[in-house]
Amino acid sequence: MYKSFREMPIWGEAMEIAESVFRLTESLPKKEDYGLTSQIRRAALSISANIAEAFGRYHINDKINFYYFSRGSVAETQNHLEYGLRVGYFRQAGVSTIDSKLNKLYESINRLIKSLKSQSQSQSQPKPKPGYTKP
Repeated sequence: MYKSFREMPIWGEAMEIAESVFRLTESLPKKEDYGLTSQIRRAALSISANIAEAFGRYHINDKINFYYFSRGSVAETQNHLEYGLRVGYFRQAGVSTIDSKLNKLYESINRLIKSLKSQSQSQSQPKPKPGYTKP
């Protein structure tokens, strides 16, 4: 069990992606400061932020919801990357590396959600009373 969200590999991966997106967007035109630059940076940073918030939640269903939010931010970041490519702000080489990392992170988040759902279901199963057997 992790003592901090900082110890979680998926949080570290998400933070690396946010750093990569920051570097990718440093050369965007000034006119995009309140548009694409802000949107994509917030979406990328939201991935790790929601992972951290999930870590801090007590109930499994709360944790799962924040992992869903994180997964949504992965897709939002990919959307913004695609837009940047289409309008000529980004080059394919710069986006491909980040997109590949985002795809892997998406799958890691899915596995974590699946594991937590399984854990939640096993905890909610009624336990048979001692001495009682089903007919």
